[in-house]
Amino acid sequence: MGKLYNLEKVTELAEGDKSFVELLVNTFLEEIPDDLEKMTQAVENNDTKTAYQCAHKMKPNFLLFGIDVVDKVRLLESWKDGKIGFKEAQPALIFVKETANTAIAQLQQDFK
Repeated sequence: MGKLYNLEKVTELAEGDKSFVELLVNTFLEEIPDDLEKMTQAVENNDTKTAYQCAHKMKPNFLLFGIDVVDKVRLLESWKDGKIGFKEAQPALIFVKETANTAIAQLQQDFK
């Protein structure tokens, strides 16, 4: 399996500063797992507002790290407005979690 993340935008933002890249990666690794857990709880509790807040908070990070879950994150955001139902939110969440967790494991491996 190839990498599920891409550091091109991270490196561009850091202007090639490797220590800043590491700081961004470490911040991502610290924050995203907790945000994923909060979003999971929100979906399980049918809490569309909290699910929206978590999805909205994580979306720029997924974009920055080139993790291909943004379409599903936007779908989860739309749940708050009633554009999708719980039955659509669950598989979107599963996809986001599985993809993000794999990318997190890859980043942890690559930035030991």
